[in-house]
Amino acid sequence: MSYEELLKRGMAKVPKNLKEHGRFVAPRAVITPAGARTYIDNFNDIARDLRREPAHLLKFILKELATKGEFEGKRLVVLGRFPETQINAKIDLYIKQYVICPECVRPDTKIVKDGDFHFLKCEACGAKQSLGK
Repeated sequence: MSYEELLKRGMAKVPKNLKEHGRFVAPRAVITPAGARTYIDNFNDIARDLRREPAHLLKFILKELATKGEFEGKRLVVLGRFPETQINAKIDLYIKQYVICPECVRPDTKIVKDGDFHFLKCEACGAKQSLGK
């Protein structure tokens, strides 16, 4: 194959829907403490901005905080009082592990399942990293 044919073939495989990112800004949680509970008012918005299922983010946050929680409409109710800085630190950790590509450091990733394993697949550079089962 000629160079031009290979170039066309490669360019055809590049996703058309990539967003231009000057700099990725992590979404911040809006917290409302109430007694022995903490409400994350914009939880669904955070999951949407990260392009992840709310249930996946929920499981990670609850495991990291070692507590229980549940959805109440569009917000998350977590048992226990947690400061905004602690919740945002857990969101940042989630972003590092499940959103940012380790190769090109872009947030254009998705979680795909292949057999019994989950992978972090980058839509920008094509890298694929195992996340385990």
